[in-house]
Amino acid sequence: MKILKIVSLIVAAVFGSISLQAQTADEIVSKHIEAIGGADNWKKVTSIVETGAMSLQGITIEVTRTALHQKGTRQDLSIMGMNNYIVVTPTEGWMFMPVQQQTEAQKMPDEQLKEAQGQLDVQGAFIDYKSKGHSFELAGSETVEGVDCFKLKMTGKNGVVVMHFIDKKTYNLVQSVRTAEGNELVTTFSNFKKLPEGIVVPMSSVVPLGNGMTAEYTVSKIEINKPIDEALFKPSK
Repeated sequence: MKILKIVSLIVAAVFGSISLQAQTADEIVSKHIEAIGGADNWKKVTSIVETGAMSLQGITIEVTRTALHQKGTRQDLSIMGMNNYIVVTPTEGWMFMPVQQQTEAQKMPDEQLKEAQGQLDVQGAFIDYKSKGHSFELAGSETVEGVDCFKLKMTGKNGVVVMHFIDKKTYNLVQSVRTAEGNELVTTFSNFKKLPEGIVVPMSSVVPLGNGMTAEYTVSKIEINKPIDEALFKPSK
């Protein structure tokens, strides 16, 4: 009996290992897309206007993010009574940060623009990722924020590599890690909410600010497919 029990355990371990390995990157991506509302719902999204607030060392920063699919994104940041903005388009990017003593909009460096242009895809990199030129590779498993996750390595069309950690139970995105200018930038997501449009989005996150600093970001309002004037993505004071 003892030998039979040991054999049974070995068989279970082998088949368990095979089952784990059978989870391909494609299957995990597919289940993640299903968890966030399905590809059909996300493909209907042409614009997003997101309002929220960022908390950093006792300072509250009001944030409005406006994105028009593959046309442009703009983040308006109200910091200590000063209005700042960051604009990204398919061809250029601009930053106007009077909080940093800027008196006019500054053009974004090419390398920074290259990374930021991923924000132009309001439907997300997971949707139709192959046709967009991205690739995913299953890089094992890891526990993140106490959650057992699949570790997916995404290489974007622009060459930017991002590690995505997908909850093995819910298939929600727990955390993303990308490297920029030699720094690991970690974003952690939580408080997922299903919108009337059928898509699921995180309403809370911890976002990287660089130099090891992070801020807590909370979304208060999301508007989907609101008409947006493309003039918003041109630099202005």
